Amino acid sequence: MSQIYKYHLFFCTHQRDDGSANCGEHGSQSLRDYAKQRVKELKIKKVRVNNAGCLSRCKLGPMLVIYPEGTWYHYETEADIDEIIESHLLNDTIVERLVK
Repeated sequence: MSQIYKYHLFFCTHQRDDGSANCGEHGSQSLRDYAKQRVKELKIKKVRVNNAGCLSRCKLGPMLVIYPEGTWYHYETEADIDEIIESHLLNDTIVERLVK
């Protein structure tokens, strides 16, 4: 059976109303949307970009995890997302400065 996805990205977009740390308060949804659009624009095949609920790393947020390796990234800007796409998705190289 052929592999459906080479990489599967899960962006925590969880939000809390109790004042505790959460990825949603850092613009994770808009940056997830940006990543999905960039993957589409670049026509990168076998990559899936998804929302995720709480990934239990809120104090490090915003966070995303890429499977199958289980690489955890902290990102803050579209430039960070671009670097993850360029290095990790296109060139199979982990962006060490963003790993958490």
